[in-house]
Amino acid sequence: MTRALVLGGGGPIGIAWESGLVAGLAEGGVDLSTADFIMGTSAGSVVGAQLAMGRPPSALYTAITAHPPQPATQPGTTPSAPPVLTPLMELMQQASAGKIAPAELRRKIGEFALAAQTITEEEFLASFGRMLASSGAWPERPYACTAVDAVDGSFILWDKAAGAPLNRAVASSCSVPGIYPPITINGRRYIDGGMRSATNADCAKDYDTVLVVAVTTDVPGPMGDQSRARLAAELQTLRDAGRSVECLQPDAGSRAAFGPNLMDFSRRTASAEAGYAQGQSAASSLRAMWDA
Repeated sequence: MTRALVLGGGGPIGIAWESGLVAGLAEGGVDLSTADFIMGTSAGSVVGAQLAMGRPPSALYTAITAHPPQPATQPGTTPSAPPVLTPLMELMQQASAGKIAPAELRRKIGEFALAAQTITEEEFLASFGRMLASSGAWPERPYACTAVDAVDGSFILWDKAAGAPLNRAVASSCSVPGIYPPITINGRRYIDGGMRSATNADCAKDYDTVLVVAVTTDVPGPMGDQSRARLAAELQTLRDAGRSVECLQPDAGSRAAFGPNLMDFSRRTASAEAGYAQGQSAASSLRAMWDA
């Protein structure tokens, strides 16, 4: 039986929560780093890459909780002036109303991202810390992350065979349009894989057992409804292919720790701690599935 771990997007809060979650699960006897395939989108690409590179789940957790809470905006990772995201929100609202096709939406978002004033690509790459910022080599364990071509809106799954440096592949997966710069890889520029889906779980359909970790499922309004419908469709695609599927989503304690803004760095410690507690609690129900 082959097992896939799918880690969804969710900004700095998502990175913290997923780090705590995988550590709590490991403490409870469910080590997700043993997956036959690890795939991440945006925040999940950061957590997944570290697991694939052999970093223990506990180390991901302590890297966040061992330090004092950070200011709400991480110095050096965002532009000095608040980003103007109104065009992006308008595009997302059009998509929610069914007024624009998904491929055209991604192309327009890419156009917006290319025109936005942000920090440089090198500054963004440096923000990922020593383990990822300077590593171009892919891990030996099967790992992939998602991105979208900023010019034509096409979706790409970066893996070892795709010919992209690991650090740039992860950065492209995390390039939130209007906040971070599109990342140059092989002469083209790429943005956040979450512009297709926050999870892209259907990409794991070749594996017998799939555990999906979805962070952004509690957003109210039409855009939240669209995100939940997309996740439900991906899970159904996996089930229709005969796969055993489980989906972990933030519990009430985790959602309270997140606050209203998934880009709020000051809530990372609390979110990691909430994820750790949820992981410990969920381990017993997931152990049979993961060890099957």
